[in-house]
Amino acid sequence: MAISVTQASAQQDTLLSLNDVIVLGNQNYHLLRARTFDAIAAEKHVDVVKYSRLPTLDASYQAGISTANNLIGVFNPNGILPISGPPSTENKFEPGTGSAAGILLNWQAVTFGERDARINTAVAEATVQKSLLQKEQFQHAINIISSYLDILLANANLHIHQQNIKRVEANLKQSRVLTSSGIKAGVDTELFQSELSKAKVEYINSHKQLEILQWNLARLIVIENLPVPRDSAFLSTLPSSRILTDSNLDLHPIIKYSQSQFELSQSKEQQIKKSYLPKINVWGAGFARGSGFLADGSLHAWEGLNLTRYNYSVGLQLTFPIMKYGEAKRLLAHQSSLSKGAEELLQNERSQLFSQQQIANTTLDHSLQVVSETKEQLRSAQAAFQAMQIRYNTGLVNFSDLIQAQYTLLKSELDVKQAYWDTWKAQLLEAAVKGDVNIFLNEMK
Repeated sequence: MAISVTQASAQQDTLLSLNDVIVLGNQNYHLLRARTFDAIAAEKHVDVVKYSRLPTLDASYQAGISTANNLIGVFNPNGILPISGPPSTENKFEPGTGSAAGILLNWQAVTFGERDARINTAVAEATVQKSLLQKEQFQHAINIISSYLDILLANANLHIHQQNIKRVEANLKQSRVLTSSGIKAGVDTELFQSELSKAKVEYINSHKQLEILQWNLARLIVIENLPVPRDSAFLSTLPSSRILTDSNLDLHPIIKYSQSQFELSQSKEQQIKKSYLPKINVWGAGFARGSGFLADGSLHAWEGLNLTRYNYSVGLQLTFPIMKYGEAKRLLAHQSSLSKGAEELLQNERSQLFSQQQIANTTLDHSLQVVSETKEQLRSAQAAFQAMQIRYNTGLVNFSDLIQAQYTLLKSELDVKQAYWDTWKAQLLEAAVKGDVNIFLNEMK
């Protein structure tokens, strides 16, 4: 999906929609890229394990110069080069050439399910990596949306504090007029000047908080400029969804990941159970020899480089790892405990998500109610401030009364934006606990 990025030349900020930041996060975030490569590697490993179904075929050739002094008898050739041929009458130190070539085919034809168990384990490992990638992508999208909403609220608060500065400046200007006319004492001007400084400090702190949140989002989507949200309607509109029904937890990325870990542990159990079963190997070989020592005892040194004797052989081999059973039994007990632990973790995730679903429904319901009350609170605060400002200008109320009304108005303005933000955060929580980010994104359409 292509992303159009608009640069604000003055500040080098980047205007981005919510869909843009989600796509950028999926494309650029290094942890997700690492998980993607892990998932690809796991899929390739399945191909490697499946390739073990094929036989091995090894070809070799060797040539050398050596003596041919032999004795009849058995010896352990460990660390000693084996020498073939009949015994010699005496030690002779004239060297002759020798050569050998061979082709060996080895095929583990029957494993009584052990090879299939290894393949199943590899497939389960690939499923775990794929589920982990999906879980990380889902959680990253939730984090990006949350950060996006945080920036919207911080930006709205910054604008409110800017408007508050203008109100204080207007009151400061009016107080100077009232002071010069003798209606108000000169101390009011100083008090308004102090309030102006306080308002500017709040604005500076709000600006700092906004930039911190912007850099946090920039980290999540891996860009070097400050991101500026293009979708600003969240703090003036409400989601259409109300209380949602409980969703199928089996489809949640977190549950799918925990389920895949449990299934991987079970696959490892099956592989251990199959590891001590017998195996049937089919082998075949073709080989040739050449030697400079002839059967009559004469030596033709360089003729050994020619292959003069050819042989072949085929056969079956049944192997049974007798002493493997004790080890496999202990490994199975170990892996069985891990499987039980993985199952408990899966049930724990189910339990937590079920509880969070109920909390999300309650949070969304009450957040919607708070929005209605804060809007009424703001309407009353605006009317009260306007009335109090008129009464102050006519000398009917003092500085404290006007400042209290101004603080009430400021808090009401902030509370309204906070209430809208809380509602969208609750909607995001709904999406998070139901495992579907589209629950949130569909509200933008």
